[in-house]
Amino acid sequence: MPMDYEGFKKEIYKISGIDLSSYKEKQMKRRLDSLISKNNFNGYAQYVEELKVNKKLYDEFINFMTINVSEFFRNPEQWIKLKTNILPMLLNYNKDLKIWSAACSSGDEPYTLVMLLSEFLPLEKIKILATDIDKDILEKAKKGEYSEKSVANVPAEYMKKYFNFDGNLYKIKDEIKRCVEFKQHNLLADPYPKNCDLIVCRNVLIYFTEEAKVEIYKKFNNALKVGGILFVGSTEQIIFYNKYNFRPIQTFFYQKEKDLEQ
Repeated sequence: MPMDYEGFKKEIYKISGIDLSSYKEKQMKRRLDSLISKNNFNGYAQYVEELKVNKKLYDEFINFMTINVSEFFRNPEQWIKLKTNILPMLLNYNKDLKIWSAACSSGDEPYTLVMLLSEFLPLEKIKILATDIDKDILEKAKKGEYSEKSVANVPAEYMKKYFNFDGNLYKIKDEIKRCVEFKQHNLLADPYPKNCDLIVCRNVLIYFTEEAKVEIYKKFNNALKVGGILFVGSTEQIIFYNKYNFRPIQTFFYQKEKDLEQ
């Protein structure tokens, strides 16, 4: 019996805990149809049955669905704002910052954060929590090996100081890797860290429905200290920021003003 998209979503939730209802349907269906066709399956039912028994196919599905596109210093002007305005402000209040890089993909973002923080603190004082839903991409992040395209925006002094070039790969040095703790985390289902000074979550929420975004912004408020900062991506400005007790302090940077009433 043919399976429709609603049936597919229920099955995926059972086997992975991922709620596809929170992702924009048109975009997700288009991506899935392309993946199913690429693997020569005849519709959702056949594909989902194979996902249950074929780990390689399942890993490919998770990787494909989570849209792992990342690079160091993506939108460099925003990272300059972080370095010149946001980090000095946060460090003025507290030298022991709790920073969460949410949906960190292949690690480019948390490693970028470490490099910037190294301008203010010794590396042994820097600790970043970096999370993603995709186990495979987290393993890649832990290795810290990148293509030329990924590191194209890295300033020359950081390239020299924090990378080794080997064959055609740029390998981040262990001293930077030691500053980042990678963990698996589902933004839609898992508990969030508490008392964060800075949360970086960029170019991810564009794939979620408006309802899912509302819940995530509420949880981000709850995860931040009062005065903490949420740093979002170039296409993710929060229109009704006061609804979540945020205020914009720079473009793409929102400060938590107070706790949301539970």
